[in-house]
Amino acid sequence: MFIAFLLLIFPLVVIASFFGKIKGGNFIYKLCQLWADFFLFILGIRQQYIYISKPDPAKQYVFVFNHIAYIDIPLLMKAIRNQHFRVLGKAEMAKIPIFGFLYRCTVVLVDRNSAANRAKSVLQLKSIIKKGISIVVSPEGTFNTTHQPLKEFYDGAFRVAIETQTPIKPILFLDAYDRNNYNSIFSLTPGRSRIVYLEEIPVEGLTVNDVKQLKEKVYKLMEQKLVEYKASWIKPLSPKGGNCED
Repeated sequence: MFIAFLLLIFPLVVIASFFGKIKGGNFIYKLCQLWADFFLFILGIRQQYIYISKPDPAKQYVFVFNHIAYIDIPLLMKAIRNQHFRVLGKAEMAKIPIFGFLYRCTVVLVDRNSAANRAKSVLQLKSIIKKGISIVVSPEGTFNTTHQPLKEFYDGAFRVAIETQTPIKPILFLDAYDRNNYNSIFSLTPGRSRIVYLEEIPVEGLTVNDVKQLKEKVYKLMEQKLVEYKASWIKPLSPKGGNCED
């Protein structure tokens, strides 16, 4: 189903790519949102939205989310509506045939193993914000396989937020691990999918010297709420420091 729908929209993606990164990109994201609506409905995955604080469609944000499953991307397409945005994604995904073309047209690519490439992606994200478009970053960088609420965060999202004076808006995916976890792309399971919108974190007046403090503040807030909502992948640590299941 994924491949069939991808082939269906591919000609439209090619046409849209000729209209530039902004207009063409915005249209491609609309197509991706339609794909997410269709794909999740067919899979029997039901969305439940929990608003601790609703996003303001008139505002730009640096959206951050917990990365736990392959299904996180369609969930992002469901979670962020009524405003334009761009996602920071892994460069290696662009090598996938056909899908890679769509990916390159919509995602800011980053190679986490290259300091120069990471710096380049930060400049691209800042440029996107200057054009009036929000950005979406997984501060964990990759799947959280620790069975703790979150992996350690990278600095990039928080540096961009401070340098562009753009508030941070954390989003939590509580059930993505149960619907389609990182162990297998074929682990799809119907059921509920809760999306939690946390309060925005302002950055007015902060400088690059405050990146670490801001990162820790967002980390603690997201960690607290994942524990509070009893995210299923969280396991208590054993006395030796490993997971109890180890």
